[in-house]
Amino acid sequence: MTHHTHTTPALQIDPALLLRAQGVRVAFFDVDGVLTDGGLHFTEAGETMKRFSTLDGQGLKLLKEVGITPAVITGRDSAALRTRLHALGIEHVRYGTEDKAPAAAEILKTLGLDWSQAAHMGDDWPDMAVMTRVAFACAPSNAHVEVKAIAHHVTEREGGHGAAREFCDVLLVASGRYADLWRRYL
Repeated sequence: MTHHTHTTPALQIDPALLLRAQGVRVAFFDVDGVLTDGGLHFTEAGETMKRFSTLDGQGLKLLKEVGITPAVITGRDSAALRTRLHALGIEHVRYGTEDKAPAAAEILKTLGLDWSQAAHMGDDWPDMAVMTRVAFACAPSNAHVEVKAIAHHVTEREGGHGAAREFCDVLLVASGRYADLWRRYL
C-alpha cells in the first residue's frame, strides 16, 4: 500500500474572496436552509426534527480555534436546535428572531466588534439586512435568488449538506491558519 505525502492542502480559494474575509472575527449563521436543508419535519407530537451536517459542525469548532466567534441568529426555536448548538459550544445565539440586523448588532456590541469584522451566511430574505452590512456575505447554493444576488460568495454545496463548512473554510484560509490546522489531522 502506497502512502501519499500531502504537503499542501487541496483547497483553493479565490484571492479576492480571501481579502474580503480577512479580519473577520465573528461569523453569523442562519439555521434553516444554512445549517439544515431547510426542511421542517414534524413528529406527531408536533416537535420539529432537524438534520445537521457533521462537516458543518467541525467547521464551527475550527472557527473558534482561530479566534473567530461563531454566532447563530434564527427565526425559529426548538429543543433539537438548542441541543445541537450547545453540543457545538456556540455561546452567542438569538432564537425566534426574524429581525436579524438588531440581533447581530447586539452580539457585535457584546463582542466589542463592528460590521467590518463580521461575516454572515444566510439563505432567505430575513438574512439580507445582515448580509448587506457585513464585510463578507455568503449564501448556500439553494438560497433564494435575491440572497444569492447580494452574496459575495455562493457555495457549491447546499444548506445542511456542507455549505456552512465551505463558508468556514474561506474564513479559516483568510485567517492564515488553515494549513496549520489541517496538518494537525494528518
